[in-house]
Amino acid sequence: MAGILVAVFWAILVSFLAVVLVRLAQTLRATTALVADVTEQAVPLLADASATLRSAQTQLDKVDAIASDVQEVTSNASALSTTVASTFGGPLVKVAAFGYGVRQALGRRTAPEPEQAPRAPRRTVIVGRTVPSARRKRTGRSSRGQKD
Repeated sequence: MAGILVAVFWAILVSFLAVVLVRLAQTLRATTALVADVTEQAVPLLADASATLRSAQTQLDKVDAIASDVQEVTSNASALSTTVASTFGGPLVKVAAFGYGVRQALGRRTAPEPEQAPRAPRRTVIVGRTVPSARRKRTGRSSRGQKD
């Protein structure tokens, strides 16, 4: 009787292991089919991605060339601006100053100054500093202690 019991136990165990092995074989077949499908779809996608990256690199090279050309044009424009400013700037300032002086001189000749109107004090410019002109007498001496 013990032998029959052991034989039945072994039969159940072998049946259970057979079912597990059949299920494992089905899972492996499904996994193999899935990997084959992914491979079939992934290879063209990788080829497309590679072509896209090559195209992007080509476009970036073109943009880099354009950027370097723009930088060169900018430096040329800056040099031209500096040249024009140094060539025409000085003479134009002199012409403008001369024109202003002529207008001031003609304005003084044509418009007589009223004698009773007080004139604004004039200032003399010396190397970037403004020196006040003679001051009015307060108590016979100026603010620096010198006579006017």
